Amino acid sequence: MNREEKAAFSTEFWRYLWSSILIALSGCLGNVVDGIIVGNLIGEDGVSAINLSKPVVQLMFTLSILVETGAGMLVGFALGKKDMVRLRYLYTQSMIGCFLIGLAFTMIGLFWSEGATALLCDNEHLFQPTLEYLRPMLWGGPAYLMMWAISTMVGVDGSPRLVSIAILIDNAVNLMLDVVFIKYFGWGIAGSSAATIVGHLVGIVLMFWHFHYKTNHLRFSFKHETPEWVNILSQGAPMAVASVCLTLLLFSANNVILSTAGRNGIFIFAVCMNLLQIYNLFLAGTCRTLQSLGAIQVGKGDDEAFHLVLRNSFGFISVSMAITCVLVWIFPQFVAELFGASTPEVLKESNHALRVFALSFVPFCYIYAVMVVYKLYNCHKMAMFISFALSLTVIPVLWIIAKAAPDYLWYSYLIAYIIEILAIVALHKIGHLQFSLS
Repeated sequence: MNREEKAAFSTEFWRYLWSSILIALSGCLGNVVDGIIVGNLIGEDGVSAINLSKPVVQLMFTLSILVETGAGMLVGFALGKKDMVRLRYLYTQSMIGCFLIGLAFTMIGLFWSEGATALLCDNEHLFQPTLEYLRPMLWGGPAYLMMWAISTMVGVDGSPRLVSIAILIDNAVNLMLDVVFIKYFGWGIAGSSAATIVGHLVGIVLMFWHFHYKTNHLRFSFKHETPEWVNILSQGAPMAVASVCLTLLLFSANNVILSTAGRNGIFIFAVCMNLLQIYNLFLAGTCRTLQSLGAIQVGKGDDEAFHLVLRNSFGFISVSMAITCVLVWIFPQFVAELFGASTPEVLKESNHALRVFALSFVPFCYIYAVMVVYKLYNCHKMAMFISFALSLTVIPVLWIIAKAAPDYLWYSYLIAYIIEILAIVALHKIGHLQFSLS
């Protein structure tokens, strides 16, 4: 690759990255501003109810990842080889799969929403707002999964700008309807989840309309020689496992923190999880670019271009995380007040927790990005190990600290991620040693 080719490829990389960042930004703003609106219109219990419901949202996201991430990587490989028949078949299978999974969540919302809420929250003050938020969200299961699926496919197919525009419109609709449904319709916390569903439906319609009437790549097709579900699920498994573990972590952390630190503690934890959305803005954008462009270069067999993607990705994520961490350390009270924190006790504890979590999320982002790299290198065992360790290590650490040293509860994530990094480095070296000995 000569200098001109490197410059052209770098331009392509940054085009993908900034479009992916914009996609993640709109999603991040939607979640964060949603929490700010709820905190100011409903109060701290509303913010807590959203956080208590997050394990269900994360579970839907997990099942979507299992299908759309696996299919997205295979579509990237097919696109690199210009295999349009396989590309369209994979697209069809992923969309149908996500719709059917979403329909299962709708059934849960119709017939078992109170039982699902009881699993998430045993606090009598928070049960009702959690139920009111969770029920419409379950009803809209197909919209959640289809939005993530179609955005992945459209992005891999070479139109990340369309995805970013659709998601911006999605979140604009969501945030406007938040105020309308909560303040003027009087729907309370249920209005927040209803607004999210309507926003997703708008985004889905925009992307479906464009790609089914304006382009030739993404079309529904059942023509293919062999089934692809095993390939789809195996490709998506490491990231889906990481998301499953994160679901378990959210569920466990909510229960441990609610029982250890009470209503104030779960509100502070909710604010910290919203801080994670800011980190996820850069992480998701980088990983989406890494997956899309990386898979295409692997399909082409262009190692030099693939290594350039890796260098640019890790360089960007390092700078962005450093800036975010410094800003949170300087302005933690501003972040807490945005979500409705007002009492001196809550503000003081929020400032401390936010600073600790600002550091904790840095190793988390590196670990997640490294998992994607191992997957692209076809190091499936290491990718799967990281998927499990990424969240499951936190659960025992959180439980031990809650029992033995509750004053240091907020340090659980940081300690767990440091342990994970040491384990990954050790296993990586052992793997290289075994390879050289063989």
